[in-house]
Amino acid sequence: MNASVPASQSLAKLLAGFAELPRDVDVSDLTQDGRGARPGCAFLAVRGTNEHGLEHAPQAVANGARAVLWEPAPSAPVPDLPSEILVAPVEHLREHASAIASRFFAEPSTKLSVAGVTGTNGKTTCAYLLAQALERVGRPAAYMGTIGTGRPDSLVASSLTTGDAITVQRTLARLKSEGADGVAMEVSSHALDQFRVGAVSFRTAAFTNLTRDHLDYHGTMDAYGVAKARLFSRPELVSRVINVDDAFGRQLALDPRGRGRLVVTTRTHHSHLRAASGFVRAMHVSLSTTGIELEFDSSWGTGALTCPLVGDFNVDNLLTVIAVLLDWEVDLENTIRALNGVRPTPGRMETFGGADEPLAIVDYAHTPDALRKALQAARAHCAGRLSLVFGCGGDRDPGKRPLMGEIAAELADDIVITDDNPRNESPAAIAQGIAAGIPAGKPFRIEHDRGRAIREALLEAAPGDVVIVAGKGHEDYQTVGLERRPFSDQRTVVAGLAARSRARPVSRA
Repeated sequence: MNASVPASQSLAKLLAGFAELPRDVDVSDLTQDGRGARPGCAFLAVRGTNEHGLEHAPQAVANGARAVLWEPAPSAPVPDLPSEILVAPVEHLREHASAIASRFFAEPSTKLSVAGVTGTNGKTTCAYLLAQALERVGRPAAYMGTIGTGRPDSLVASSLTTGDAITVQRTLARLKSEGADGVAMEVSSHALDQFRVGAVSFRTAAFTNLTRDHLDYHGTMDAYGVAKARLFSRPELVSRVINVDDAFGRQLALDPRGRGRLVVTTRTHHSHLRAASGFVRAMHVSLSTTGIELEFDSSWGTGALTCPLVGDFNVDNLLTVIAVLLDWEVDLENTIRALNGVRPTPGRMETFGGADEPLAIVDYAHTPDALRKALQAARAHCAGRLSLVFGCGGDRDPGKRPLMGEIAAELADDIVITDDNPRNESPAAIAQGIAAGIPAGKPFRIEHDRGRAIREALLEAAPGDVVIVAGKGHEDYQTVGLERRPFSDQRTVVAGLAARSRARPVSRA
């Protein structure tokens, strides 16, 4: 049997305190996905944002589910199901799903040290670096997030930053069975709002920053912030690591609902240092195309390290990781040694070419703040022209599109607007939304074919120029309508640089 799926269990025991059942049955697994139902499992039909899981109950039963638990909701009729299937309502099932799954998988997070990293930008880099660093100091660790799941050197692709409640618990159980002692987990605002990590026992919650994103879901920045803040008031927390250079971070640090000791990160001399149990502060920073040299002060002593990350904003990410490591009683010397040897995060300011070729950078920046920081970081390494190839995702916050167009016009010399993941929106309408933010007189062009846009930008660039391809980062697909088409910015850039070397090179000498 799969180590992450335990033996059959009493459904009544799993639901104790949440619901009374007309009769008990043993279930062999749990799922929220009707397509993934297996013989003997229980299907949890929760109320979603756009649909109710009950719509998929017949499929789950056809695949072998022996029980259907459903969350009562207006306009969600229970379909006719065979009489031998246990069908039971469970009030607030979405809120309880994490606890039900935690019980089924024997509460895996209580046997692990779990760090939850939240914030608009920086989650992936912080969590990935933390998992690597823990491994390098002899503490077996895994990563869960946008670029995959597993030990840092053997990630398995995942489709969401944070999976559904059952997937999260199943994954934690699997990682524990595979030998992990620690887990660095990205925690999205959606996951917090939808209770997907409700029963995860976090040792540490870490905050990076809060800037505009996901307003198509949360509606307002206040609601977005409230969702993020939920992670820091959890009673099981041993510590909170908070970037107090961020305005919302300062609010979090002073929030009386916060739990666990407070460790703050900063580049300045914030008054918040006096209220904190610990701090990590950048003292001197030097940037190059090969990495960051950082000298820092902390409650644990002073240190200096060199890390192969590009971009000034990654200093903040490094401070967060240093703070978690020191708080987790990794000594200063080993913390420095571990971070000196980490690998850059795939698709996060990932560099290609350079020297006698243009420098190409692939980055996941898909918010106004992230795009600004990526362009500012790229400019620091640009002796010539800075070109930007980017788009915006469809079916997502349209209000950020003109903002990103405005930032592109301010910071890039050459702009190519292309398709990101258009999903069910018109690519032309998305591009026009971006273009609306570009001032009259600033040249740009629209090339919907993302591959062609990248190749042409590289062909037109000269040595000393920088071409930044933003928005998709590590993704190896492009979503058009309901179809996921194979596509990789990284592979396209590598092929484009090779094609450029075969063509007559551009020179601006």
